[in-house]
Amino acid sequence: MFRHFIGTAVASLKTRQGLVIENLALRQQLSVLERSVKRPRFSLMDRVFWVLLSRCSSRWRKLLRIVTPDTVVRWHREGFRRYWAWKSRRHGPGRPPIDPAVRKLIRQMQSANVGWGAPRIHGELLKLGIQISEATVSKYMIRRSEPPSQTWRTFLDNHAKHITAIDFFTVPTATFRVLYVLLILHHERRHVVHFNATEHPTSTWIAQQLVEAFPFDTAPRYLLRDRDGKYGRQYRTRVRSLRIEEVVIAPRSPWQNPFVERVVGSIRRDCLDHVIVLNARHLRRILRAYVDYYHGSRTHLSLNKDPPNTRPVESPEIGNIVAFPRVGGLHHRYTCLAA
Repeated sequence: MFRHFIGTAVASLKTRQGLVIENLALRQQLSVLERSVKRPRFSLMDRVFWVLLSRCSSRWRKLLRIVTPDTVVRWHREGFRRYWAWKSRRHGPGRPPIDPAVRKLIRQMQSANVGWGAPRIHGELLKLGIQISEATVSKYMIRRSEPPSQTWRTFLDNHAKHITAIDFFTVPTATFRVLYVLLILHHERRHVVHFNATEHPTSTWIAQQLVEAFPFDTAPRYLLRDRDGKYGRQYRTRVRSLRIEEVVIAPRSPWQNPFVERVVGSIRRDCLDHVIVLNARHLRRILRAYVDYYHGSRTHLSLNKDPPNTRPVESPEIGNIVAFPRVGGLHHRYTCLAA
């Protein structure tokens, strides 16, 4: 009996000595691993093992060497979030989603209409047969930090009928003289209100052209011009007497008076670049022919492919298409005539 006890004690001592040696060897290898690997990779099962060990043993912090205890705590919190996200997942179809086209339409209505809120947009959608709640409309509207503003195009369209622009351009003659052409353009339909040509554009002459351009009570509210020195005291006096408010653009900024500049470019490209002007009388006759063509026949991109004087749409069933020369044959107007 005693001999068996002694054998068991010696075996236990050998087993304990072996555990100590094995523990020492593992620690030495772990030390080598810590020096060679800066950030060891843990699989999901490795993380689960340390999380469970932290719940079962109070000595887990002393046993942990590869990572810090805070990392294990973070793993536990991440597992907690994923568990409850899995528990809270949707089990049924829920509320039906909103059609992406309807969401896009809501935002288009909001951006295109000043001051429209959820009730106005909701009412408009109901009139279109789209059954949706007002709360859903409010949910998909764009949140802005400041109230919406109208676009510049809307602002200009609402004021175009009150704005007129004035500008000069030069034309050389066959005898190398320089003629100055005055052009007054109405913004609403790009209508050339008045034009004239002279060799000496004085302030008094310009003032007289304003009277001829705006007889009686036809003067516009605003007149847009550049800072040319030809607009002198007599001109400004006449503008005030007609109760016109001048809008002067910045120096050397013709793009701030774009509509009249575009018309000047059209006159040059379509007409004056292809003729030799003899004198002021000849120039007025050429410009008169071009302005008639410009108003009644020439289509404009800014007017949805329509002339300033609206041109009716003809049916090809009427008859053959016939061309009528305009501006001495530089351009033509095409119309349908019955055979």
